[in-house]
Amino acid sequence: MSRLVDSVIASLIEQNIALIHARLRLEAGTDDEALHDLRIGVRRLRSLLAPLRRITDLSPLDDAAAALGTLSAPVRDLEVLAGELEKRGYPTLASTRRARLAHSYAAILDSRELERLLTLLDVWPAELRGAQSSAELSRLKAGVRRRLRKQVKRLARALATPDFDRHRLRLLVKRVRYATETYPQLSDLSKRSIAALHASQSALGDWHDHFQWCARIASEPDLEPLRSLWQQRADKALAAAEDSLQKLARALKKDGYRARAPSPN
Repeated sequence: MSRLVDSVIASLIEQNIALIHARLRLEAGTDDEALHDLRIGVRRLRSLLAPLRRITDLSPLDDAAAALGTLSAPVRDLEVLAGELEKRGYPTLASTRRARLAHSYAAILDSRELERLLTLLDVWPAELRGAQSSAELSRLKAGVRRRLRKQVKRLARALATPDFDRHRLRLLVKRVRYATETYPQLSDLSKRSIAALHASQSALGDWHDHFQWCARIASEPDLEPLRSLWQQRADKALAAAEDSLQKLARALKKDGYRARAPSPN
């Protein structure tokens, strides 16, 4: 069992280093992916923590990660939008968004959320080490496996449910993907299913971006010239996502997740 704990602690330290590196890149302004990598680090951290709540009190650390995720989400959305506008040949529209980003980056770097998360990450590995004597630690491995299977079953049911909300489905796909990548040694998904998860997340993400950009036009009318293009791209991305989701459902079925849609009431 100590091997699993060692692996968890190693992953925790790895995410800490990744977050620090992303913060330094964000401070230096070296690239456009620093904030994205910071947010991925937060997602991976939360996936790591989720099955461990019975081992020790993780609420302060998880709350700090969630708060940073909430704080940074609209900033990342704005960052992606600015990149899209530059790509589509609208430099003036892009520059107005870039000007807002500089202030937003500074707010994240100076935030209590980021400071608190990094502070807690410095001490939490010792907390987990101290929990090894707990009787509950012996059930850690089985608990992680149960949680992974429960998440996949929930996703399989959603895939089998007609007209299941695609925004919610995107989040389910992301959770299963990150949880599986965080605990690969405890997942029973095949390489085929994992590849299908990646493809589905990418396709749904593309659709979600264009959907959100279209929605922003109501409050940002200077984006109106892009409505037609974005709507066409959203429709195309959703069609690609539906194809990917069908492949994912088939892959999960082959892995033993034979979910049925709920009966109509």
